[in-house]
Amino acid sequence: MKKSILQSFGPGLLFAGAAIGVSHLVQSTRAGADFGFGLLWALLLVHLFKYPFFQFGPRYTAATGETLLDGYRKMGKPVLAVYYILNFVTMFTIQAAVTIVTAGLASKLFGFTNNLVIWSSILLVISILILIIGKYKLLDNLMKFIVIVLAISSIFAALVAIFNSKETFEITQILPTGTIEITFLIAFLGWMPAPVDVSIWHSIWSVEKNKISISRTTPKEAIFDFNVGYIGTLFMGVCFIALGALVMFKSGETFSNKGYEFASQLIQL
Repeated sequence: MKKSILQSFGPGLLFAGAAIGVSHLVQSTRAGADFGFGLLWALLLVHLFKYPFFQFGPRYTAATGETLLDGYRKMGKPVLAVYYILNFVTMFTIQAAVTIVTAGLASKLFGFTNNLVIWSSILLVISILILIIGKYKLLDNLMKFIVIVLAISSIFAALVAIFNSKETFEITQILPTGTIEITFLIAFLGWMPAPVDVSIWHSIWSVEKNKISISRTTPKEAIFDFNVGYIGTLFMGVCFIALGALVMFKSGETFSNKGYEFASQLIQL
């Protein structure tokens, strides 16, 4: 029995869903608001340079049937220990950033409370229940729906911003020089499209996908699935830069550093 086109996709769209978070909603939109289209070069280059690192996850799993963690273990326990240490050091910051941004958006959309701690707790509980009850299959199905809806709505919003913009826009590229600007560029490059260790998550998702699939994913299918998700993250990055550039750039407005207020500004875009 052949798999349908939608069934063939999975970890690649999960990658896109994981990537389109702080990097796109926050960093890309802020890049557009502060620099216009001036950092498109950075967006394109970081996707180009990180591509081999992210692609290695699904490629390795398709070839061996193992996760990257299994591969690290074969290289020796010290290698695995280094990964765990690095992961432990960074996971709290990354998890906090992603959760706070999502909580801010939820508080603005649903509005029964502005308390980000409450919203963060609710979102974490929902995420845990999805993984415990539905495991990978439910996560896979939900993420396909979420990514498709997010892509359509973001493209629509970008098109509306283009048609409603009364100002001519330039695509002159900018190399930041100030301390604050360079710091932002470093953060932008680090987050876009996602931290490199997501390649490990991708390999784990690929193993889980094989467990529930009619047939094991071939290397060709795995790379195609990844490419679709990866190109999607690049395209979405351009959309969010466009939103920031067309609506906020040179408008006199700036994004707030407070989660709830930032979420409100983002939704109003």
